[in-house]
Amino acid sequence: MAQAITDVKTFLEDARQAVVELAEFEKQEETLAQEEKKRLRVLETERKAVADAVNSTVKRRRDEIEKSYDDELGKLQDKLKRTRTRREKAKNQGIKERIKEETQELHAHNRELSVRMRTLFQSDRVPFVCKSPLYYALYFPRGFKEFLTVLITFAICFLLIPCGIYKLLPEQKTLYLAMIYGVDVVVFGGLYILIGNWTKDRHLAALQEGRSIRSLIAANNRKIAVITSSIRRDRSEALYDLEKYDDEISQMEQDLEETAKKKKDALNTFENVTKTILTDEITSNSRAKLEQLKEGHQEVESRLHYTETVIKEKRIFITDTYECYLGKEFLNPEKLDALKHILDNSTAVNLSEVIAEYRERGGK
Repeated sequence: MAQAITDVKTFLEDARQAVVELAEFEKQEETLAQEEKKRLRVLETERKAVADAVNSTVKRRRDEIEKSYDDELGKLQDKLKRTRTRREKAKNQGIKERIKEETQELHAHNRELSVRMRTLFQSDRVPFVCKSPLYYALYFPRGFKEFLTVLITFAICFLLIPCGIYKLLPEQKTLYLAMIYGVDVVVFGGLYILIGNWTKDRHLAALQEGRSIRSLIAANNRKIAVITSSIRRDRSEALYDLEKYDDEISQMEQDLEETAKKKKDALNTFENVTKTILTDEITSNSRAKLEQLKEGHQEVESRLHYTETVIKEKRIFITDTYECYLGKEFLNPEKLDALKHILDNSTAVNLSEVIAEYRERGGK
């Protein structure tokens, strides 16, 4: 509650002192606020540095563990792959040997038949052209494949060639096509009949026996194909002596499984135990510095809070004690000095008269 002012001079001096003290505390507050921010920034930087050191160390150690196990797993996988490749080669070799063994009689028979046919043709002086598969397909066809050969040969000679020649002519007429076909039939048909008559008249018996021999060879080849296909489709591997490879593969697969389990266990141990130990070690190395920085920050922060409390109390005190008489405009040292000077050098005896004379002198 406001009270009457009995001593204006003392009132003005006390007001000036209170305002000056408030200004000093406000300046101190600003300095402490800057210092608190600076110390907090240093503390947070150090905390981040420790956290980064923990994270980088933990990551590096975890990566090292993973790499060690991954390298070992990679070696085992490469070894397993090579063993499987060797097993596959051994199986393929076993299949080849089995095919060779089970078809050797048929191959031997085919060789005998080939020698027999060659001897027959040599003794009867059969022309070389008669030994070709095309000759037998055209003149002694047997089986779907040879009849298909005949059909394709005739299509080429009596359809493709004449049509091709006709298309190349600068002027295309039906007469030209008929003439081309006539010449084509005479040439290829005559050649076909001429070769057939010439060879059959002189070597018919040898050619017929050659036909029988070729049929036997073809039959043997079909048997060989059936045996080969049957062996390749056979899923039983008991005949190929692959047990040692299977044992190695089984052991390697077990090693892979155990190594993968060890890797998982090692990573779990790292996450649950080693990581905590590493974190404690790194943190303990920086604990003293962090505590020092923390204490320094807390000390400045405490001083700042105290200063803020004092400022709050002083502002309330000044408002309640002086502002209600002087007004906010006179709450600075310069104006209070001016009011005191007027009081000392004029006839004013109370605060209202002093303020009125200050305004009359042009004070603002």
